[in-house]
Amino acid sequence: MMAQYLEIKAEAPDALLFYRMGDFYELFFDDAVAASAALDIALTKRGKHLGEDIAMCGVPVHSAENYLMTLIRKGFRVAVAEQLEAPEEARKRGAKSVVRRGIVRLVTPGTLTEDTLLDARAHNYLAAWCEVRGAGALAWADISTGAFHVAECPRVRLGPDLARLGVREVVVVEGSDIAPVIEDQGAAVTPLGRSAFDSGGAEGRLTDLFGVASLDAFGTFSRAECGAMGALIEYVEITQRGKLPSLRPPRREAASELMAIDAATRRNLELTRGAGGGRDGSLLRAIDRTVTAGGGRLLERRMSAPSTVEGTIRARLDAVDWAVTAEAVAQEVREALRRAPDMDRALSRLSLDRGGPRDLAAIRDGLDAAQRLSARLAATEQPLDLRALDGHASLRDRLDGALMAEPPAMLRDGGLVAEGFDPELDEVRRLRDEGRGVIAGLQADYAAATGIGALKIKHNNVLGYFIETTATHADKMHGDDRFIHRQTTASQVRFTTVELSDLETRILNAGGQAQQIEERIFRDLRRTVLTAADGIFAAARVLAELDVVTALADLARGEGWARPRVDTSRTFEVTAGRHPVVERALGREGAPFVANDTRLTAEGGGAAIRLLTGPNMAGKSTWLRQNALIAVLAQMGSFVPADAAHIGIVGQLFSRVGASDDLARGRSTFMVEMVETAAILNQADDRALVILDEIGRGTATYDGLSIAWATLEHLHDVNRCRALFATHYHEMTALAAKLDGVENATVTVREWDGDVIFLHEVRDGAADRSYGVQVARLAGLPDAVVARARAVLEALEQGEREGGGKAKAMIDDLPLFSATPAQAPKPPADSPAETRLREVLPDELTPRDALALVYELKGLVGRRA
Repeated sequence: MMAQYLEIKAEAPDALLFYRMGDFYELFFDDAVAASAALDIALTKRGKHLGEDIAMCGVPVHSAENYLMTLIRKGFRVAVAEQLEAPEEARKRGAKSVVRRGIVRLVTPGTLTEDTLLDARAHNYLAAWCEVRGAGALAWADISTGAFHVAECPRVRLGPDLARLGVREVVVVEGSDIAPVIEDQGAAVTPLGRSAFDSGGAEGRLTDLFGVASLDAFGTFSRAECGAMGALIEYVEITQRGKLPSLRPPRREAASELMAIDAATRRNLELTRGAGGGRDGSLLRAIDRTVTAGGGRLLERRMSAPSTVEGTIRARLDAVDWAVTAEAVAQEVREALRRAPDMDRALSRLSLDRGGPRDLAAIRDGLDAAQRLSARLAATEQPLDLRALDGHASLRDRLDGALMAEPPAMLRDGGLVAEGFDPELDEVRRLRDEGRGVIAGLQADYAAATGIGALKIKHNNVLGYFIETTATHADKMHGDDRFIHRQTTASQVRFTTVELSDLETRILNAGGQAQQIEERIFRDLRRTVLTAADGIFAAARVLAELDVVTALADLARGEGWARPRVDTSRTFEVTAGRHPVVERALGREGAPFVANDTRLTAEGGGAAIRLLTGPNMAGKSTWLRQNALIAVLAQMGSFVPADAAHIGIVGQLFSRVGASDDLARGRSTFMVEMVETAAILNQADDRALVILDEIGRGTATYDGLSIAWATLEHLHDVNRCRALFATHYHEMTALAAKLDGVENATVTVREWDGDVIFLHEVRDGAADRSYGVQVARLAGLPDAVVARARAVLEALEQGEREGGGKAKAMIDDLPLFSATPAQAPKPPADSPAETRLREVLPDELTPRDALALVYELKGLVGRRA
């Protein structure tokens, strides 16, 4: 057995080998040591090899998927070696022959198909990147759904594209230097031989896969694109051991048709992932009201890659508009979709021969939902193409007639075929079931004949059927010639009879025959389904589209969102815009969100920049982000959180918001800020929307002001883009008078008794100061620190006003810091109105008393004024 293990292990030296032994997957040698530590399971030993103990650990087959997920998340690859024959077949070759085993699949991050290993609402992409004479291309596929895409992808775009797609694993040519870019995006890197990327051989693999004479039917592909697609297909063949999933024909994407959003911007805006790495706190979580897995995946795709094609955007908005208007029909659609399973993933598992009865049932139920929705929507005027929902009646009827309403999870469990579908199966089942009744009757006869009421007829895989009784009653059985002793345990004695053995043979034959017939029917149904794979994929795509459209309509109605006007102009105007994530969070607390307008008018091809000043905590970052999110929502085809919006199509979206370091790569917070700012200034064009917050804050004041000043001038004069630029350097407001495309805006605040009150309203104009000391007090800094900060600030401002370098002298003249209470400012005395309010007990006031109190307070306030 160990010789066989070592031979199989040599086929996958870089993977952990799950070696099937009965009901367990066993691991040996270094694999066992690594797996036991990663899975926190016991490490044992079994036998010796070259004089050393053989380390061993194992996991049960029935729960192996949970262990696989843990290993994959920790960066391991796993080779699964199954028993390829029954033990009875092995014994025919000799009593000590080892059961033949072989690797049936390699489990890697990009090749998962099991529901338990995947997020139902997210794609699991495997990608391949190829470079031919300086031209790069990226091919990506989700083998769990059949999606297959390819696009031109030069090196500079690889990182952003991987971030957009959330790719889990990337195949690259051996020796490639591109691995650091891939690892930065959290994807696994898998090297493959150079021959796999050969464009000539790749074209042959692709035409064979799709059964066509040439790839012209799917479009025109460059050599790099063919190489990337071919390498991806070869890697899937390697990992799936020749069993290819039902992939759709490759779809070529053009970068010019999608909004370009780099990885830093996605992270800053929290489009699909929140600050914690999960979906909580993200825009996707805030707006996702889809009711199907396919709809959830489509919504994420559209949010990750908003369109820049006016016609596509308008068509999507028209569909949502229809669903908003036809509310009753849209709600019926949503109710029907709730019962629609994930046909994409069920079909993929069936194509890889990993599917079970419930995957067939998922196809049946999904096609049934498609038929019902097609019939319901046929009489309505709606803008969607629903033709793919029709034409599946014969397949649906066949599956409906063949399958039980709720089939078992595993084929070996039996009971998947409905009664009446196959006469031969019905006959065998009757024999099997009647046999069980005879067993029960036989047990009653034996109990009556022996007078042992506790006598039972049981079954296990070793003894088959047997008669069991307690040791105290065994003497009665030994004295009867009919009963043949089989086994004695600690507390039980087991017997058989000739009659029971004959009955067992008949029952077992019937059960085995029923199992064989069901397996044959399952294989026939699977072949029928796979023959219709293209039509099933098309129907699933329309169901996902209906889900997204009705979900976005439900969101728009429920939250009061408006249809945006999207065109090819460079206008960016939002009336009463809101941040969808912040508004949702405030709504849970019962607090209102203060809506704000935005106006960016880029005339004559020039820049349009709003320079926003105001204190920290006033809402500057929220305003910046909400406008970026509104652009994303509008161009993905959604209504937006505003009273009205006019969005000139944004080709690129850049965001530099927040402070973070990258210590693993030796980058400070300021360095990260500068790298991201440099990327924006080097790439943004006149169709870009740029969001910048507090540029230059990570260094000395004058250095930071200088960098922020120069950055704004570059955006205006060179990039000539639309931008929202927030800063705490209120000196920069002078640029509005110097640059035609720059206008000032500020977030309004009020001061009251030394405190600052945030109104969260954005209006034209500039802030006169930053209110930093007041915000520090709100944050809870000790009173002594706040008092000292005020004194230092006053000294600096006085020295600045007097000029001549007097600021340093003013600082030198300050007394030494003291933390005694005397240094802390005294709280202001209560006003007469406040004194009166402290005496009031609201629960004891009648309405008349309350009105009288209002007049009294008004008089007190008036006297104080």
